Amino acid sequence: MSAKRAATTLVLMGLALVLGIGLGLWWHGGAKEAAGPGKLQRKILYWTSPMDPSQHFDHPGKDTMGMKLIPVYTKGGADQSDVRISPTVVNNLGVRTAEVKRGTLAHRIVTVGYVAYNEDTLVSVNTRAAGWVERLAVKTEGDRVRAGQLLYELFSPKLATAEREYLTALRGGATDLISASRERLRALGFTAQQIKTLAGTHRIHDRVARRAEGPAVLTSLAIREGAYVTPATTIMHLADLSSVWILVEVNEGDAALIAGGQKAVATLDAFPGRKWEGRVDYVYPDINPVTRTAKVRLRFANPGQKLQPNMFAHVTLLAKPTHNTVYIPNQAVIRTGMNQRVMVALGGGRFDVCPVKTGLESGDKVQVLAGLQPGQRVVVSAQFMIDSEANVNAAALRMNTAKPGCRAGAPAQGTGNRPPPSGEDETGGDRP
Repeated sequence: MSAKRAATTLVLMGLALVLGIGLGLWWHGGAKEAAGPGKLQRKILYWTSPMDPSQHFDHPGKDTMGMKLIPVYTKGGADQSDVRISPTVVNNLGVRTAEVKRGTLAHRIVTVGYVAYNEDTLVSVNTRAAGWVERLAVKTEGDRVRAGQLLYELFSPKLATAEREYLTALRGGATDLISASRERLRALGFTAQQIKTLAGTHRIHDRVARRAEGPAVLTSLAIREGAYVTPATTIMHLADLSSVWILVEVNEGDAALIAGGQKAVATLDAFPGRKWEGRVDYVYPDINPVTRTAKVRLRFANPGQKLQPNMFAHVTLLAKPTHNTVYIPNQAVIRTGMNQRVMVALGGGRFDVCPVKTGLESGDKVQVLAGLQPGQRVVVSAQFMIDSEANVNAAALRMNTAKPGCRAGAPAQGTGNRPPPSGEDETGGDRP
């Protein structure tokens, strides 16, 4: 019995030893986990939706789609950048950066258009008495006419009668009658020179001539020689080509930048190397519903009348500049659907993914309304490769604007939004 009792005692002592070691290991591991830096040093910044990381919430729960929210923690350690790449790799990738600047952003709007007649100079030629056009001096559309050049001769009994009445009044000497008959001649279209010639020669002409008042181009001709015309008949249209319009269209977003009097520069394929300078004459008030563009009318002087209607023109509009604004190279912006972001270089191969809100574009530059401050540096080449590296980390996709590289950022849009506390950074979206 003593031997059996001794064996039993040894077994019990062995079990107690194993149990004690197990409890010790369990206690040690639990204490280590509880005291580990990953749990004690990290705290929850906010909760976010797994389907829409732009939604930030102050408390746990479910998002608008009924999905359980994910906590976002602070990052341990001093380095809180989204992407860390070896400087050697950065050099091999050919990463180039540009400084975020503040200054004046000139707006050069490049577009195309075509030359048109200056409609302010269009003249409709009509007769004021019925008759027959017995002689037509200009017969082809596009003909150029000089000041004083004959346009047509009209045979009209009514005009001949008015001439006889005027000569009769002159012979009678009645001042009132002379004045009344002279006014009737003017009403019928006689010029002051024609009336003076009639008074001097006392010769009635069966045909009354109509001459051009200035240099012009025949834009349309509605009758032929021998036609019977009335005051309602439009005989021809004339246009002065000493100035022309160039009609262009600009994007809907650029229409607000354009105002009357702004400078415009035009080049034409017909005259390589030559430039014409003009001004914005009028911005039409409606938007084309198909092309979503606004029509703009430009006025150009046309010495030598080299600019001809329907010529194709390349036009640069020098719109009103924007002063004291922040801007970056356009190529630095990564546009993905509804989001815009840039890669901010922190130095030493470290980069942050930062959301930005852009505004007007000017050539290769774009205005930054929120997200950056002057003096920062943004990546302008190989940024897509760096961005793809950042996308591996779910925290980078959330694009928290409180990160070291992101400044003056606009808060993300969504229900219950709030930016993380200043100086803290989101890292892994650990799921409980």
